[in-house]
Amino acid sequence: MMAWRVGRASSTFLSKFVNGRITSQTPRSFSSADANIQSFREKMMNQMLHLDVNSQIGSCMPLAAMRIGTMIHNIEVNPGQGGKLVRAAGTCAKILKEPTSRYVMVRLPSGAEKLIDTRCRATIGQVSNPSHGSRKLRKAGQSRWLGRRPVVRGVAMNPVDHPHGGGEGRSKSSGSYGRCSVTPWGKPCKSGYKTGPLKRRR
Repeated sequence: MMAWRVGRASSTFLSKFVNGRITSQTPRSFSSADANIQSFREKMMNQMLHLDVNSQIGSCMPLAAMRIGTMIHNIEVNPGQGGKLVRAAGTCAKILKEPTSRYVMVRLPSGAEKLIDTRCRATIGQVSNPSHGSRKLRKAGQSRWLGRRPVVRGVAMNPVDHPHGGGEGRSKSSGSYGRCSVTPWGKPCKSGYKTGPLKRRR
């Protein structure tokens, strides 16, 4: 019985092959697949150019695919590194120049303007919870919950604890008239004293 079935199947296959009913499948062409992906990518870019910015809020894409004046946040500094800039609550940055070259000009929340690689990705829109900075703490303990320790003024300390300490009443000079403000370690911190790193000479 089994031999009869095998013989019948082989004869059916041979008759189909002779009559030309069997068509060989064409091998997969990777070059055509890459071309299709490229054309699909170009179509998506064209669609994003004509879309309304409000419909793209929350979308993450390279800076090269964005338009001038777009509000963005969670910006990468190096391509593929992950978001580093503009991540605080309620903040956003703005694209100042059209991203046509290698770098794009972005204005940060601090007002500084920074050149960022157009391959870096960012998220369109503003970070939520803009009223975070205006929130009032109900009690001192709530500040401690956030990990913030109390700040004590130097003039309220003793001379052994701070250079501003001691003296009769509220005296900032602490015995020496006209002394400028200093840190707890005696380093001047006001009156135009330069505390940052020295600028490079041009």
